Amino acid sequence: MEPDASPTSRALLTLELVQGSPGITADRLADKLGVSERAARRYIGILREAGIPIDSMRGPYGGYRVGRGVRLPPLMFSSTEALGLVMAVLDGHHEAGDPTDPVGSALGKIMRALPEPVAAQAEAVRRTAASAPDRAAARPEPGTTAMLVQACSSHRLVRLGYRSEAGAELQLDVEPWAVVVRHGRWYLLCWSTSAGAQRAYRIDRVHDVQLLDGFFTGPAELDPVAMLEDHLAVGWEYEVEVVVDAPFSVACRCLPRAMGRLEPIDDASCRLTGSTSNPWWYAELLTATPAGYRIVRGPELRQAAQVIGQRLLDAAAD
Repeated sequence: MEPDASPTSRALLTLELVQGSPGITADRLADKLGVSERAARRYIGILREAGIPIDSMRGPYGGYRVGRGVRLPPLMFSSTEALGLVMAVLDGHHEAGDPTDPVGSALGKIMRALPEPVAAQAEAVRRTAASAPDRAAARPEPGTTAMLVQACSSHRLVRLGYRSEAGAELQLDVEPWAVVVRHGRWYLLCWSTSAGAQRAYRIDRVHDVQLLDGFFTGPAELDPVAMLEDHLAVGWEYEVEVVVDAPFSVACRCLPRAMGRLEPIDDASCRLTGSTSNPWWYAELLTATPAGYRIVRGPELRQAAQVIGQRLLDAAAD
């Protein structure tokens, strides 16, 4: 904090620190404020004189925390506005979910100030989303996303008005499991009762959401991001199978889940199976892997890998 900050500024920062770190001790508080412990206790006294209940606990686990009687004014956001803000931050900043990151810290302050019913939906998205923005990002309508997040949280069946990539208008009844962000695109991971199969629908293509009367029980120990990655790795135009000359534990760290399913063959190799709509993209990822590999299935992938490999050899020879 600035050395010439006013007592009012220091008192407000004291309140912010106590709110953000319940149980903070006088010495830690003093360090954050850049003052002595005696001065830090004086700012606690100023807050108490202003009618803000600051409780103090003694002992090894003691410290300051805001009491139950506090009534600070909430930020007046609707649930749609709050979710729209979280979506915008996640689209533009990779570490928005990290409380130690400046943007993540700022977003956390907003979440704590929101009324609980409003904050619940936005916090659910912030906690589960995995954001990796790119130029192909497509942001869905916040109101639609808010309804889907609420349906996921309440395990409520929904009916979607959905426009396919080809432009066909579909009506889909689904069990909504989770909302997931991947490379700037927002997906609804769900079980489609209409198709009788697991699906991942682009939320920017959803133009209508109707809550149905029924409820459902989702899969146990759901890992939404991993499940979405597995789902998006299958069903594409070109089937591939690759043997990777590396132990399973090593290959897992080198190969993105979106490339397909990885399984060990023995202690020194493993098998990668999946599909892709872009063999050149797939070949570039394989070539960048610091392990040998052999393409067992996928003539298009084999051709692309050969061309990319030759280019790298030519570049090294120059």
